[in-house]
Amino acid sequence: MLELEKVDSFYGNSHILHQVSFAIPSGSFTAVVGRNGMGKTMLLKTIMGLTDRVRGSLLLNTHPLTPLPTHCRAKAGLAYVPQGREIISQFTVKENILMGCYARLDGKKKMPELALELFPYLKDNLNRRAGLLSGGQQQQLAIARALAAKPAVLLLDEPTEGIQPNIVEQIEQAITRLNQDFGLTIVLVEQNIAFARRAAQQFIMLNNGAIAAKGSIHELSDELVHRYMAV
Repeated sequence: MLELEKVDSFYGNSHILHQVSFAIPSGSFTAVVGRNGMGKTMLLKTIMGLTDRVRGSLLLNTHPLTPLPTHCRAKAGLAYVPQGREIISQFTVKENILMGCYARLDGKKKMPELALELFPYLKDNLNRRAGLLSGGQQQQLAIARALAAKPAVLLLDEPTEGIQPNIVEQIEQAITRLNQDFGLTIVLVEQNIAFARRAAQQFIMLNNGAIAAKGSIHELSDELVHRYMAV
């Protein structure tokens, strides 16, 4: 479904990603792991067209992504939940979710029932101002907004970072269900190796903007984690 071949990505004159190649099958769950500052967020932004310059090939269902601006990539089936969530605090929960509908190909402004099932708090607080939500509730809101676009691929950048433990469990369960029960393709940047091993089928280990290792999640050994993630 999603394929990168010899991709280099830049911020200004800074060369961040180096010759990155991998393929992500439809319906799979891929964990992107590595130390902070190794290019994980840059990888997701490169896929979404949020960097200054890219070389190489990016394909979604064999269609080239490189010429497309970000909003067209969203309409092609990519949804991105960034670090920091980027919800609009003055909007209500409902208004934030419906913003995701602008990426729907059918143009319908429809609440995603699946998201409301996964996150009952949102369903019960649709008219609450988003800025009043806790960090974990805002993260749920950001995921619900992404699901409103009816994406084929969901890109998540450390969705449980800095969130209260009881909501971390809810978010992890929701992400796992989206893949296992509903077949949504997931690409997850994650520092929690235990969760990555539980949920993902394959992994990509980044080091200094390049792929240090990749393969089945069963190949994500303690030795690899120690070599590329230990501080």
